[in-house]
Amino acid sequence: MGRMLDIQFIRDNPDLVNEKSQQKGYKVDIPALLAADTERRELLGQVDVLRASRNDNASKMKGGKPDQAVIEEGKQLKIQLAEREGYLAEAEVSYRNLLKKVPNMPADDVPIGATEDENVEIRVWGDKPHFDFDPKNHWEIAEAKDWIDKERAAKVTGSRFAYIKGDLVRLQFALIQFVLSTLTDKEVVQKLIDENNLHLEATAFTPVLPPVMIREDMYDQMDRLEPREDRYHLEGEDDDLWLIGSAEHTLGSMYASEVLAETQLPIRYIGYSTSFRQEAGTYGKDNEGIFRMHQFDKLEMEVFSTPESGMDEHKLLVAIQEYLVQQLGIPYHVLQKCTADIGKPNTRGVDVEAWLPGQDKYRETHTADYMTDYQSRRLKTRVKRADGQIDLVHTNDATAFAMGRTMIAIIENFQTADGHVRIPTVLQPSLGGRTEM
Repeated sequence: MGRMLDIQFIRDNPDLVNEKSQQKGYKVDIPALLAADTERRELLGQVDVLRASRNDNASKMKGGKPDQAVIEEGKQLKIQLAEREGYLAEAEVSYRNLLKKVPNMPADDVPIGATEDENVEIRVWGDKPHFDFDPKNHWEIAEAKDWIDKERAAKVTGSRFAYIKGDLVRLQFALIQFVLSTLTDKEVVQKLIDENNLHLEATAFTPVLPPVMIREDMYDQMDRLEPREDRYHLEGEDDDLWLIGSAEHTLGSMYASEVLAETQLPIRYIGYSTSFRQEAGTYGKDNEGIFRMHQFDKLEMEVFSTPESGMDEHKLLVAIQEYLVQQLGIPYHVLQKCTADIGKPNTRGVDVEAWLPGQDKYRETHTADYMTDYQSRRLKTRVKRADGQIDLVHTNDATAFAMGRTMIAIIENFQTADGHVRIPTVLQPSLGGRTEM
């Protein structure tokens, strides 16, 4: 898996790369890419020869007056070199553009499927609550409690924005405190590593408040800029900036063009940020309440590791996601995402979907993405091994909690007949010992 989209892998396995790309829903022109690669390498060879000749010519110019033939040769070499370097620059752009279109290869255990309907349920946890009344959706409860004001937000900002108020704000900060105290506890991390038979170090997560704006080149190297119509672009003096759609966008690009020491790995971050998405084309019930917003807050895990521990880090992140949801007492199921749904940079993807009684179905609250070295190759984030060898790091990201959707799950699963919401036990200490809101 490690060097999956090294050009050498594509040269050696053109048919496989084409087949796996199609399974993910991407059309790639492998013959055109390999032709561009050949042209680029030929031009590189020609440029190297001309540079050597130019250097040789320059040495003849030194000491005493060079004869006219040497001067003339120097002029010709300069012209030829400029021409070939121009061709090479064009060939490099063409090659890079074609290479960037090739997605990461799905892991061997990823189900082959054409739509998200072909994702595979691999685990179910918890008993769905039984109510002796008709359960309401979060929106009805929150509106009655004056926890969410979308009308005034629409007046001030626009649709798909909200003022979050009162106890819902306190609940959000209780969730943040719960996640931070859990993930910074080395013993909890060790427990989950042991329970899942993972070969990993029990390094705790470091909390980070990352920037919520990102330069276009970094966004592109993370391969999270597309589809652009889902992103917010900032206009102004520096119109190179975009608003992030998740904390991992600025966390994953932190070490661009750096070489980390092997002793520094794994680096595990838990980042908190406000995130922004256009969410173009969504409709129906998702527009009610705060399920799908243009602006939302999220706690996101990001891990940098060695290639050999990358898959275990991915499994640890899924184990953490399940642990967090279990601690709240919310029923859920786990889906292994199929080839069409895992995303372009991903080699593997897992979703956790919480049960929402108000919708009478499971809805996505968490996703875990394993990118192998796909992002780090573009970002040039490397690791220096103990023996001096330089490798690309592997990257993972995963939701800890998307605040809005987690609060929806709490409101709907713990609603009472009189319109209150019971507070999950683990959150009660952060809410002054209250059991209900």
